[in-house]
Amino acid sequence: MKWAALVVWILTAGGGFIMLGLWLRHGGMRQARESGRRIRPPLLFSHFLLAATGLVLWLIYLANDSDTIKWIAFALLLVVAGLGFTMLGIWTSRRRAAVAGAASTAAESLPAEQHFPVAIVTLHGLAAATTLVLVFLTNIGVGD
Repeated sequence: MKWAALVVWILTAGGGFIMLGLWLRHGGMRQARESGRRIRPPLLFSHFLLAATGLVLWLIYLANDSDTIKWIAFALLLVVAGLGFTMLGIWTSRRRAAVAGAASTAAESLPAEQHFPVAIVTLHGLAAATTLVLVFLTNIGVGD
């Protein structure tokens, strides 16, 4: 179970890297000062850094079999999930507004995160949820 969690966590990180690259390429940092509801750098980079820290801790757990480290990694995942849900809420609310015609359709006026493909957002979220469940199941001893 712990190895499955690692594999899914790495796949989740891959999807996150794709979205981070798209966000940067479409001006996410440049748009940070613009008004309106958008994913801001502190939120995105907190999500990214805490997820990466949790992954590193999981690797350390795999090497040391430390109960404390695996629970800290899980706690970080809970925080990462909360930040991820916040970003998902921003992303979906802007998409709904654009579909309803309340937002401009000009590509340059779109927040950077509106360039995220729905499939990648969906797969990243599903993989993240799977990671969270696998880490929790590992932590409570399922699959030992």
